[in-house]
Amino acid sequence: MPTLSDPTATLILQIAKIGKEHPSHPDLRFIDPFAGIVLADGNLDINHLDDLDGAITRRELLARFLLLSAVLDQGPDMVGLRQWVQRITNDLYRQQIDFLHNPIRFFEKLRVGIDKLLEQHECVKKLRAEDWARSNRTNPNRYNLFMDNARQALGYAVFRWGVPLALIHLLHQDRGDSTTPLLDHLETYPSTEKMTQKIKDDPRYGLGKAIGDKGAHLFGKWLVSSFSLIRRQEESWQGLSYEVPFDSNAGRVLWRTGYLLKWATEDDYTHHKTPVLQKGRGKGGKNYLRVTNIRGMSPSRRLNLPSEICEAYNEICITHLKTHTKAPQKIEIQRIQHAYLLLHNKENPASPLSAGDFDDGLIFIGTHYCFNHDKPQCPECPISNHCEGYQKRQDLITEYRT
Repeated sequence: MPTLSDPTATLILQIAKIGKEHPSHPDLRFIDPFAGIVLADGNLDINHLDDLDGAITRRELLARFLLLSAVLDQGPDMVGLRQWVQRITNDLYRQQIDFLHNPIRFFEKLRVGIDKLLEQHECVKKLRAEDWARSNRTNPNRYNLFMDNARQALGYAVFRWGVPLALIHLLHQDRGDSTTPLLDHLETYPSTEKMTQKIKDDPRYGLGKAIGDKGAHLFGKWLVSSFSLIRRQEESWQGLSYEVPFDSNAGRVLWRTGYLLKWATEDDYTHHKTPVLQKGRGKGGKNYLRVTNIRGMSPSRRLNLPSEICEAYNEICITHLKTHTKAPQKIEIQRIQHAYLLLHNKENPASPLSAGDFDDGLIFIGTHYCFNHDKPQCPECPISNHCEGYQKRQDLITEYRT
């Protein structure tokens, strides 16, 4: 099909295929509560996910950890963050503070939790700061895994750890004797995308700013694509049923390759109601890209998308995301790649690609080649042949930061 051989499709599919080969998700092999769930190769023991582990199932236990991790997985060093969470989790469980099984235990033993946050932050900093600083061309003394460059352990513990654990505790109270209260709640929604919205915005159960759009979509990706924990089998709970999380790595790669400029101009991104491009606001006075603000933005360039892409886009919105009951009146930029992936999957049912694969590809490229400075590893990058910044417009690399 010609549509899948055009430059846009080639770029999308290559990124997704890279992501399928290099998945990005928490490594559960060395986390104590999952010793009986994860096999030596890192895969889940799917035959025993519904076995009880205390008063809840193993499937529920994993979902709880992924929710907490999605809230915490925001900061300058993804590797360090995940090591930090792993170390704290192991330390607390080794002191019989089984906070994933019994969230109230985290609050009862808050002093221990805060001590472990601080202690393990220093351990991870010693392990990671030099490598992180070298990759980002900065000072290792600036290494800090707390959000917003704050260093207050109490606020971080209560807000970032406490809010998702409080939700789990509330659901346990509301759902009585259920062995899967979190999963039961999540699966009440018609699609993964609807769930990602409600996990943030629901009046009773929403986590609000503790999780944000990126974290909510990351949680959806992990639940559905990375670990396949959801029990519902409809298309609206499969690999194209959620939007891409869009972290800073994604924004950087999509901007430098010219992908985002296929749909709108720099001026459009600057003057969007929530600006995606913020002139002079980045490190060193560079232009700053906040790609999470792209949600809801429509293309401004005159598009002549093939009819099959338009039809696939409609199907994505109606059947997979379930954000519409009929063909949407406008196209949203953050969903366009889904249409290409859907067409690929229809042509290649034995090797489908998901929104998570696309996101994982962006993360892999962003963390291994497309560094956040003006001299990334472009010659070695696997998509350099399709990159506008490398091939034609060096300013897309040198003048923008995420």
